[in-house]
Amino acid sequence: MNRTKTKSRTRRAVLPNGFTLMELLIVMAIITILMLLAIPTFSALRRQGNRLSAMASIRAIQEAETMYASNYPTNGFACSLSALGGDSSAGVPSPTAAQFLKSDITSGFKDGYIFAITNCTKVTASGTDRITSYTITAVPQTIGKTGDSGFCSDDNGLKSDPAGGTNCTQPVQ
Repeated sequence: MNRTKTKSRTRRAVLPNGFTLMELLIVMAIITILMLLAIPTFSALRRQGNRLSAMASIRAIQEAETMYASNYPTNGFACSLSALGGDSSAGVPSPTAAQFLKSDITSGFKDGYIFAITNCTKVTASGTDRITSYTITAVPQTIGKTGDSGFCSDDNGLKSDPAGGTNCTQPVQ
C-alpha cells in the first residue's frame, strides 16, 4: 500500500504551457480569412471616398470660377487652376492668383484624382481675351485603384465617365 501512494505522489500532473501548434495554425487561418474579406472592402471604401472628394472638388472649382468671373469680368472665366489659387500671404489677389481655391486643388492632384480646366472658349474684344466657357475634368490617377469614374463639368452640369476618362455622358445625381 505504501508503494502505490509513493508512486502517485512522485508523479506530477502535466499542465499545458501555452498553445499547441495546431491551435496557432487555426488562429492564423482565421486571421488570414478575415484579412482577405476586409482588404477589398477597404479598397472599395477608399475609392468611394476619393469619388466623393472629386465631386466636391469640382463643385469648389465651379464656385471659384463663378467668383472669378464676377471679380474679373473683363477676363471672364479662368482657364487654369493656378489662376484660381494663390497664396494669401503673397499680397492682393489678381487675375493670375485670385486666391479662391486652396493649394491642394490648384496643384491638380487631390485624393487620387487629377484635375484640369480644359476646352476654354476665348473671345477677343478690344484687344482683350475673355474666356466665355470651360470644362473641368477629374480623372483617377490609377483607374481601379484610386478611382473608377472620371468626371466632367461644364454649363450642362456634372457628368461622369464610368470608364475613368473624360468621355463624360452620364449625369451624376
